[in-house]
Amino acid sequence: MTVQPDDDRPATVLLVEDSDTQALRIRYMLQGHGFTVERVASGEAALDTLDSHIPDLVIADYHLPGMNGGQLARQLRMNAVTRTIPVLILTEGIEPGLEREGLESGADAYVPKSSDSTLIVFRIRALLREYAGNVRARPGRVFRRARILVVTPRHDATTDGGKVGALIDLLQRDGHIVTICADPAHFDQQILLDPERAPDCVVVDLTVGGFDGVVFCRRLDELRQEVLMRGGVPLRILAISPPSPDQREFSARVFETGVDDLVPDDVAPSVLALRIRVLVRRKLLQDDVRRIEVERQNREIAIKSARAEAAAIASKASLAEALEQANRELADANRKLIETQGKLVQTAKMASLGELVAGIAHEINNPLAFILAHKDTVARGLERVMDMEDASTDTGRDGREAILRKCRDRVASMNLGLRRIQNLVLNLRKFSRLDEGLFQVIDVPEALETVLALLTQKLGNGIVVHRDYTAPERLYCQAALLNQVIMNIISNAADAIVEAAERDNPVSDTPARGRIDIRTELRREGEDGAPHYVFTISDTGPGVAPEVQERIFEPFFTTKPVGAGTGLGLAIAYGVVQAHQGTLTVANREHGGAQFTISVPWRAQDSEDGHGGSDGRISGGQAGQA
Repeated sequence: MTVQPDDDRPATVLLVEDSDTQALRIRYMLQGHGFTVERVASGEAALDTLDSHIPDLVIADYHLPGMNGGQLARQLRMNAVTRTIPVLILTEGIEPGLEREGLESGADAYVPKSSDSTLIVFRIRALLREYAGNVRARPGRVFRRARILVVTPRHDATTDGGKVGALIDLLQRDGHIVTICADPAHFDQQILLDPERAPDCVVVDLTVGGFDGVVFCRRLDELRQEVLMRGGVPLRILAISPPSPDQREFSARVFETGVDDLVPDDVAPSVLALRIRVLVRRKLLQDDVRRIEVERQNREIAIKSARAEAAAIASKASLAEALEQANRELADANRKLIETQGKLVQTAKMASLGELVAGIAHEINNPLAFILAHKDTVARGLERVMDMEDASTDTGRDGREAILRKCRDRVASMNLGLRRIQNLVLNLRKFSRLDEGLFQVIDVPEALETVLALLTQKLGNGIVVHRDYTAPERLYCQAALLNQVIMNIISNAADAIVEAAERDNPVSDTPARGRIDIRTELRREGEDGAPHYVFTISDTGPGVAPEVQERIFEPFFTTKPVGAGTGLGLAIAYGVVQAHQGTLTVANREHGGAQFTISVPWRAQDSEDGHGGSDGRISGGQAGQA
């Protein structure tokens, strides 16, 4: 029975065997017992496969080209991820000490190839039971061979006869990636800051003259400190020292540069390789510890994020009902706000009417007075006609006709007065209607004349209104745009002219004189050059002070005396213009006086009411049919 991994799949065996015949025999044997076998021909190839997946067990021939089986086991034990993989070494030889060397290198079992196949399978099953629960696979790169850089100007560095050449051969057999730098003066030391290419250990040969190895080691240590500051694991530095009359002083100088180990030149290459192996092992272990710590931190962050997300979901679930209730309350509050805004506009309108009551009363009283007077005249004339006894004579007939003509003239005058009162009432009805919040097609000239009619008493005889209506007659807008906005601005302009006149000549009874210009036009505004309906209202008053311009559209801000203004007129006007997605600005004219500009988008198709409309010229340097 074959031992299965935790996920019930067949155990995977990595077979490292350079002989095709032996590999085929061992593969058939293992597959016959239910194992999944992957075969490679060298220890270096075995290490490369560990990046993609990790086997359940490694079977390696001791005698391999390059790295042998013991060196492969040593490499596996140096990595935190692969150190728990069981390793079984097979060999044909029975050389003395071979098994001991293989086991000391980190192998778990040593079995001759000549052993019975049943015994080999039993050993494999025992190792799998011992390492049950081992990590089978990990994402990403989990194993890499150590990178060693040898800095030496020796000409025999790459030859087998030199000492450095023998050292390089031993390091490569250990599975390390060895790079040689024969020209230290042109070495790119910035490569040490690249985690993907930086060596794990740098071997500096100080035995050859021609370059200052001590300075080179000091520079390596500076770069190593920079790597440490960046949160990386610093490399190891080993120096090979030449014979020196004062070896103690020379060694002190070298160690002060920051090297980790100093080896004399006369040691055997195997001992030197062992010293390098120790440095590399510590470096790779530190890499593993750092990687494991990063993974632990990432797991903690993931757990905290999951908990926070779960808490957020629970919070959302618990707040769902409260949020729905809040939405209902918000919708109700928004409805009430809209209603309040409409009432506020109507209140401000009534306040404006309150200011016009005296003038409106005067406008009604004048025609009403002569209507009443003429009524008495007509009544008396009719009584005289009825009392005339002799209408057959010429004298009587002429007198009667004269009285009737006089009555007819008085009735015509009374009709004129009644029409004036009728027009005034009609204008009041137009002004005070409650549908101002609805968008509709408005006859602009007619609406402006209604506003001016209501302001007749305030304007008096001294303030002249100049009209220049060049825009189309019809505009799709709210009635409040004209009844509230335009009226407030014209009323304020009249007040400014009167106040300036009274300030200049407080004792004069002469009516204040001034001029108000009202202009309508179409302009192309904005980046897209869209047509806008523009009202420009300017006056000859004192203008608006800069500090007042900054606050003039604020609610309840007014420059009038207490009781003379509510401070809501221009604030409401600003809100009405915003509802049209337009702009309301104020500035002072060059020759004195204030100028208010109202600009709202204009669309010809919305401004037609079925009876046709006037086409307007679009100013602003680009004319055309809007």
